[in-house]
Amino acid sequence: MTVLCIASYEKGHEFLRECKRQGCHVILVTSPSLQHNASWPMESIDEIFYMPDHDRKWDLRESIHSISYLARTRNIERLVPLDDFDLELAASLREHLRIPGMGETTTRYFRDKLSMRLKAREAGLCIPDFVPIINYEKIREFMERVPAPWVLKPRSMAGAIGIKKVHSPEELWRLLEQLGDEQSFYLLERFVPGDIFHVDSIVYESNVLFAAASGYGTPPLEVSHSGGIFTTKLLQRGSPLEQGLLALNRDVLAGLGLLRGVSHTEFIRGHEDGKLYFLETSARVGGAHIADLLEAATGMNMWAEWAKIEVAGGKVPYQPPADRGAYAGLLVSLARQDHPDTSAYTDPEIVWRMNREHHVGFIVKSVEPSRVQALLDEYVERVQRDFHASIAPPDRPSH
Repeated sequence: MTVLCIASYEKGHEFLRECKRQGCHVILVTSPSLQHNASWPMESIDEIFYMPDHDRKWDLRESIHSISYLARTRNIERLVPLDDFDLELAASLREHLRIPGMGETTTRYFRDKLSMRLKAREAGLCIPDFVPIINYEKIREFMERVPAPWVLKPRSMAGAIGIKKVHSPEELWRLLEQLGDEQSFYLLERFVPGDIFHVDSIVYESNVLFAAASGYGTPPLEVSHSGGIFTTKLLQRGSPLEQGLLALNRDVLAGLGLLRGVSHTEFIRGHEDGKLYFLETSARVGGAHIADLLEAATGMNMWAEWAKIEVAGGKVPYQPPADRGAYAGLLVSLARQDHPDTSAYTDPEIVWRMNREHHVGFIVKSVEPSRVQALLDEYVERVQRDFHASIAPPDRPSH
């Protein structure tokens, strides 16, 4: 089987390795900017091509021409985007070349926050109230009906990129004026103060075969805007909260129509009403080293399992490995130092350390969730003192 992977950013190494282990012919199409500063697992890549882009964005027509040219001499049977920002392009290419996989309509439910919310509302899911930035009269009605603050969100960014908290109608109109003709690519949503959770899933033939529920420390939006320290950890297995999130996650993935693949889905538990709200989902592996967190706790590599699912393609049975049942916690922070020295952090529960300029990070693992929480609490204080730095939040993805 020939698998063509598209990646405008460097990620998914284990996906590429697993495809090769499965006996595939692996083709990688990536950005010229990654030609000399990426460490792709070349031993698992049979062919690599650098497709011209414009600030990490590929032109659809040019991409169709390029991939169609490759298809003249290669029987491409799977086409997989390794980054969230490549989902729409991959869907369009699949549609054009008639390659199996998620098409353009379903892809919108997992990339376009407006399509996602409309589909979720249609499926009867509990979501924060929202309005698209399209019709001004409807926006005014929304602001009169829903008390501030609100959140202005780009429809197709990832994580907290480009999100702005808005406190008044005057502030919103100023922001929309700045956006100009880009306004329709945004939506306005009720801000729900609460605790944020994520559920990471493996889906095969519409069945959720694996799911792990985790809880963020400080909400990611607050980390991004206030310069905090990012943490997340697996929740107590079997707890009412975990079971509620897993059930809601199944409803989300069924309602939005994920047939097979992996997903990272986020929820909020409102402080005022205690309800669980669906925030957003994706058809990708969770970022910010969440895949490493899950592997530490469960023994399961989400990238590798995704590759197995793509190769199986609904034609043969698939079953994920058994969950090892441990607990793990993740901490990541910007650092003042070029190369932070974390040698003073010596707890035996540390199973991973971040190796990246101006960053510090750890994953801790234990059979006891209380030990994971205690270590995260301690490390947040120590990292704040020893390393922590902050910068203004990005309006676009970084390299």
